[in-house]
Amino acid sequence: MSNIEALPLLEPEAPESAVPCCPPLTERPLTADEAEKTARMFKALGDPVRLRLFSLVASHEGGEACVCDISDVGVSQPTVSHHLKKLKEAGLLTSERRGTWVYYRVEPSVVAAMGQMLGTLG
Repeated sequence: MSNIEALPLLEPEAPESAVPCCPPLTERPLTADEAEKTARMFKALGDPVRLRLFSLVASHEGGEACVCDISDVGVSQPTVSHHLKKLKEAGLLTSERRGTWVYYRVEPSVVAAMGQMLGTLG
């Protein structure tokens, strides 16, 4: 017998920005805090490599993608990791480590909120 106690696995906490933050733009003006959170999400998607990575994850079969399947975007692996980290920090992606690989998923509530926010324009 071992005297090592097994600790329960904890679910990773979602970033604060993963909670949809804002009403449709036509409903009322954004507060400073709402504008900050929203700008962070759009800024993350403003980089072509990040937008491509986001698209690769979003369109991947099963709704999630292993980093090993999406790393061929014309930049080095450390740069891919940097961009994926920025997408996570913006609340657009979530991740889960399985063995040596990390799997990414699009955060559906944030994407839906962004679509709803912009969808009412026009």
